[in-house]
Amino acid sequence: MKVYVIGLGLIGGSLALDIQEEFKDSTIYGIDINENHIKEALELGIIHKEGALDSLNEADVIIISVPVDVSLDLTKKVLDTISENTLVIDVGSTKVDICKSIEDHPNRRNFLAAHPIAGTEFSGPKAALKNLYRGKTNIICEVEKTAFKLQERALSIFSKIGMRIRYMDPKSHDKHIAYVSHLSHISSFMLGKTVIEKEKNERDIFDMAGSGFASTVRLAKSSPAMWTPIFKQNKTNVIETLEEYILNLQQFKELMQQDNFEEIYKEMENTNHIKQILNGILLDA
Repeated sequence: MKVYVIGLGLIGGSLALDIQEEFKDSTIYGIDINENHIKEALELGIIHKEGALDSLNEADVIIISVPVDVSLDLTKKVLDTISENTLVIDVGSTKVDICKSIEDHPNRRNFLAAHPIAGTEFSGPKAALKNLYRGKTNIICEVEKTAFKLQERALSIFSKIGMRIRYMDPKSHDKHIAYVSHLSHISSFMLGKTVIEKEKNERDIFDMAGSGFASTVRLAKSSPAMWTPIFKQNKTNVIETLEEYILNLQQFKELMQQDNFEEIYKEMENTNHIKQILNGILLDA
């Protein structure tokens, strides 16, 4: 199986590692605009060979793992060049725009829109991890528009690397992911910004930062080059989640101003229910 991975960062690189582990006969080709990423991916064994866009017609599977704004034009160019038996998988974090952009493409049946819900705050080939996707959820959108035999190929790959599959329409995906992923990143970036600005005047503040702060602000180390296009593409949903989040923060602030700590206790106690929800998700995994 010839697999071409376009974009050799955390997501694409981790997929490359897991595919070559589970499919011993596979050859992994890497394509990246950054020549250093190609070199690192070869040295780390993430890919076997450097690939080229003009040889994509030889691929059995092409994985597009680039910033979501780049993916819009790139995916159409990829679909222009493939053979009729090539499976093209986009793994970006937004799905409405990418699905709309290729909806009338002659090779739409070769395309599968997927979003593996996995990752870390790190980027580049060195961030790639084996078994990153084991036990994780993979959202697939508009599966009915992909040729059945190519669906089977994709599901075989996802199953062997240990992913759980959920099906969702692009609009629902983008709305839900704004709450559970995009808002988390914004919160982390803004918490980091708040503390950095305060640290300018109080140099000792980071000496007091414990594991709670570190885990909360962890996502602020994520790549702006990746996340700015995500926020742009999912702007409407992100603004809606921000409005709700800001309202909750404002209400919490007002309770503090009113010395209403009994109500603050109740708010936190009610929110503790999230432990049961998350534990249930982990048990299902």
